[in-house]
Amino acid sequence: MSPPPSICLGNARLACLAPGTPGLGLIERGAVLIENGRIAYAGPEADLPRNSAEPINLEGRWVTPGLVDCHTHIVHGGHRAREFEMRLAGASYEEIARAGGGIVSSVQATNALGVDELAAASLPRIDTLLAEGVTTLEIKSGYGLSIDGELRMLRAARKVAGLRPVRVKTSYLAAHATPAAYKGRNGDYVTDVVLPGLDLAQAEGLVDAVDGFCERIAFTTDEMARVFDRAKALGLPVKLHAEQLSDMGGAKLAARYNALSADHLEYLDAAGASAMAEAGSVAVLLPGAFYAIHETRKPPVQLLRDAGVKIAISTDCNPGTSPLTSLLLTMNMSATLFGLTVEECIAGSTREAACALGIGAEAGTLEAGKSADLAIWNVDTLAELVYRIGFNPLHSCYFKGQRTR
Repeated sequence: MSPPPSICLGNARLACLAPGTPGLGLIERGAVLIENGRIAYAGPEADLPRNSAEPINLEGRWVTPGLVDCHTHIVHGGHRAREFEMRLAGASYEEIARAGGGIVSSVQATNALGVDELAAASLPRIDTLLAEGVTTLEIKSGYGLSIDGELRMLRAARKVAGLRPVRVKTSYLAAHATPAAYKGRNGDYVTDVVLPGLDLAQAEGLVDAVDGFCERIAFTTDEMARVFDRAKALGLPVKLHAEQLSDMGGAKLAARYNALSADHLEYLDAAGASAMAEAGSVAVLLPGAFYAIHETRKPPVQLLRDAGVKIAISTDCNPGTSPLTSLLLTMNMSATLFGLTVEECIAGSTREAACALGIGAEAGTLEAGKSADLAIWNVDTLAELVYRIGFNPLHSCYFKGQRTR
């Protein structure tokens, strides 16, 4: 790939989101100078350094950092439309899982596909996100539930990064569910599959973080602690699906390991929020799952605010409980269902989402030195990004200084 050109995006309105600046760090008459794929300047146009970059007039359009979808299960085989019908008939998430549905039902379809097939199957979903200005995407394993299956999913996730203009961060999620052969033997599954699979995945360079599902229908805090101990020994950061269906103390466990994030959090208590704040762990809220499985208990947003926990949002794109491939719709759902403000929704899908992936120094804000990942919008006000439903106002997008749309 040829090096990206030096360009200067002028006559723009910027939402820089730099830490420490009030609100979204808005600049009404701004410019962004891009050199060698990185932001050389982002600020008032009047203070723009002299340069020889190609000028591009954005005609007053809004510029935000490229969007970051920080929690997805987007690489998988098959679908779970039948479970959707079961939920319509009144079955709960736990009832479906205990009847053999849920996560385990995606395993067979996923394991039937090779690396290339898994990557190809995921591309239509990924392309939908990229068309909305997403430039960074987290992809989890977790539908293999065997060493080979988990490695295959991670290889497919890595392959996606070479097929599309997007930054992919991978999370090892073998501790997602227990396969039928290990029913009632979670500890043996951790010993036989999760831990040796993690060693192999790390040796192959497939893992950016280690995740797990801490819940009554999944893994206990003690079981997850074994996984996190191995992650720590390998020098890998952790994150955790926590407090989605009950308060298992997962958030406190995650904080004990200085987790990048704890995700879902509908049943989070004050002690968990305080522990997350002290550890600097980001709360990732997932309104798509809340909506799809007919949850009624909302995550304690005000508790998180009061504790000073950063809040990110994400699609949780997965075949069973959040078949959602729109981060813009996720913003609207976060505001409408959870009561987040416009500023929280935009920051939550850029700056805070980047922090939830441990890449806050590289992406998520418009600051000199960071990757030139930008989304440019045909909107009068940034509130339109959150307010509209089923409408995509993206004008253009840049990833590492290259225009992709």
